[in-house]
Amino acid sequence: MPGQNFDVCVVGGGAFGAWAAHALSNAGRKVLLLDAYGAANSRASSGGESRVIRAGYAAEEFYTRWAVRSLALWRELFERNDRPELFQRTGVLWLAREDDRLAADTLSTLRRLEVPAERLSREKLTRRFPQFDVAHDSWAIFEPESGVLLARRAVRLVVEDAKRLGCEYRVAHAAAPEGQGRATTVKTSDGETISADRFVYACGPWLPKVFPELLAGRISPTRQEVYFFGAPAGDARFTAPAMPAWVDWRAEVYGTPDLESRGVKIALDRHGPEFDPDSGERVPTTATLEEVRRLLAERLPMLGGAPLVESRVCQYENTSNGDFLIDRHPAFENVWLVGGGSGHGFKHGPAVGQYATQLLTGGGATEPRFSLATKERVRRRTVF
Repeated sequence: MPGQNFDVCVVGGGAFGAWAAHALSNAGRKVLLLDAYGAANSRASSGGESRVIRAGYAAEEFYTRWAVRSLALWRELFERNDRPELFQRTGVLWLAREDDRLAADTLSTLRRLEVPAERLSREKLTRRFPQFDVAHDSWAIFEPESGVLLARRAVRLVVEDAKRLGCEYRVAHAAAPEGQGRATTVKTSDGETISADRFVYACGPWLPKVFPELLAGRISPTRQEVYFFGAPAGDARFTAPAMPAWVDWRAEVYGTPDLESRGVKIALDRHGPEFDPDSGERVPTTATLEEVRRLLAERLPMLGGAPLVESRVCQYENTSNGDFLIDRHPAFENVWLVGGGSGHGFKHGPAVGQYATQLLTGGGATEPRFSLATKERVRRRTVF
């Protein structure tokens, strides 16, 4: 409705923005949620079918706590809406070499925080998960309570639940606020002027496009290719619970079992080339496909000749080290920036929404790692 004033306008309907709108609505605020292409659209970092949710973060106890809390909130949402299938409890397997410091720190953190986790010797690993070639692994960690979120549908459910709480949702592109000091309005692509007391920009890879002078180089969208390969007909070894989601930090590769008969997923976790979420062509490259086929054959040799049945190109929006950006815009007292998911943010949507709500409503302590001041223009990835 033109001329309507909102308590908060949230720009961006991905995992961060949708959960921020949800938490703010749940706190009794009058919220408008905008997304240029629609919540969890195919251009968004929150688009696509699946995202791994795991508690392991090496020595990063903070993110482990957030992941555990977020999983509980995701599952609560799914159960309340009779959609429990949106979380697939596959378990998550961390494959490790003898001298794998990240894996050792992960196990230590999980045990310290009493997160269910099992250390598997190579012998146990081979017996339990014979699909994997573990010739170069010495041991593994298994998180039995973790698994996979069905991403696109999960985000859309967050939006629908927020709407039931009173949130208004529209598909529209919103520009940056003009001037400085205190923003009172923003303009949308259809010429409407939105009035609100506070504004949250949670538009993922679009953040450096909306605020180029401030965020160009501080948030860097990269092209990420994801592949799905077909398992043999009638073979249940590549579906859950026989096969878990898995991570190999050393090789910078991860995968999921065949979910909903879409194929066995595998993707590189290292950052790809820079990418424009609006105009970038989403066609996989021959070079990456060849590398992924090689890694698939090495890790899951029974799928060495499996056909490619589906592929996607999405993006990460990376901060300099992988920590999120959740801070006030330096030029506006009532504009907040929420983004920098850096390839691991999706799972944390519920915790991000709660944290952003605390900031906007004046409660709770701030986390220094999320500040704009810590975001450099030189990449030194430390959070995976």
